[in-house]
Amino acid sequence: MERSPTPDQKLRADAPVPEPDPPAARGGDSGRRISAATLGLLATPTALSANATTTALPDIARDVGVPVSTATWIATVFGLAVAVGTPLAAALLRHRGVRAAVLASTGLIVLGTVAVAFSETMPGLLAGRAAQALGGSGLVTTAINLAGTPRRMGVITAGSGMCGALGPLAGSLLSEHASWHVALSLSALALLAVPATLRRAPAPSPARTAFDPVGAALSVALISALAFLTRFPVPALVCAAVLSLALTAWIRHEPDGFVPAAVLRSPAFVMASGVVCALATAYFALLYTVPRLLEDDAGWNSSQIGAGSLVALLIGSALSWGMAAYAHRLSVSAVLTVLLVLGVLAPVTAVLLATPAVLLAAAGVAVFVAASGQATLSVVAGNAVAERQRTTTLGLFTLCYQLGGAFGPAIAALLLA
Repeated sequence: MERSPTPDQKLRADAPVPEPDPPAARGGDSGRRISAATLGLLATPTALSANATTTALPDIARDVGVPVSTATWIATVFGLAVAVGTPLAAALLRHRGVRAAVLASTGLIVLGTVAVAFSETMPGLLAGRAAQALGGSGLVTTAINLAGTPRRMGVITAGSGMCGALGPLAGSLLSEHASWHVALSLSALALLAVPATLRRAPAPSPARTAFDPVGAALSVALISALAFLTRFPVPALVCAAVLSLALTAWIRHEPDGFVPAAVLRSPAFVMASGVVCALATAYFALLYTVPRLLEDDAGWNSSQIGAGSLVALLIGSALSWGMAAYAHRLSVSAVLTVLLVLGVLAPVTAVLLATPAVLLAAAGVAVFVAASGQATLSVVAGNAVAERQRTTTLGLFTLCYQLGGAFGPAIAALLLA
């Protein structure tokens, strides 16, 4: 039976949420003993690795012998693989448990890092980055499922925000003083948390339903179409519409498949996922828009833009953990009010009062509400469905946040065109 939170229900920061079925999907009782710091280390290097690419692209393009525009496919493929890997990792958690998901993700990151370290061609780099991203998404999904409370989720989301802010600086420094191969290998830092996670991972329990390959294939295709909206708007939109209809028909045929119908029928899940996607979209739109406005309108140079953006994003990310830790004192409706009001004010004030201070503040507020929303609303979404569907629900919720990372830059490109 679905359980939707009432407006006056509070988000508890220390009490664990109900266990999913099978228990191994979340690590059982031992999963809750994995420290928040370990979960943060398991999840955050993926954000660091993703953003480190942005400043390393010119060096990569020069050494590989391709235009910078072609080299940007390295970032596109990484983002697509993270989005595709998230629901697949959730399915692996559901059917094989934490140990299998972590081991598979570890193997992908190792293979991808080796490919990136020794490849000097675009095909090799693309394959390596795709493997790193698939593995990274698996570790992120595992950490989110093991978190269980807004406070512990806050460590993951705030840490990801901070690592994302540090990514461009790390990529620039490593490319200059070491090699861009090193800058593209930062996701391997997550492997430091693997031993502690595996020590507490129980033996898997059998899932109640069989794996749904048709639903998985349709979902992956739809995610890919949505991710390519930024590069091929019209074809991707047509494909997404067709695939949406096909997936909807399949869900009606197989309601307990890869995308459970009961999850999509949950008002709390739809609300939480819609809000977090909107907040992430606004954040990533500002992330790409603010530097351009600071350069074109305020005349700032790249060093000033980098330093100002870094400070704003670090402050916003740090404050998001405070919000996640404090959320247990607030009702769901109060949390939504804070997130939505600030989430609307950030882009509106950036447009109306485009001074440097306001633009940087808007970027900081945007990352604050996006990270806070992911930390707090994930618990709302997870608690709104049957226990056996919680792992899948969190995977779909996380996917909605990541899709904001595809929609935001597209909106920024339209605004700046």
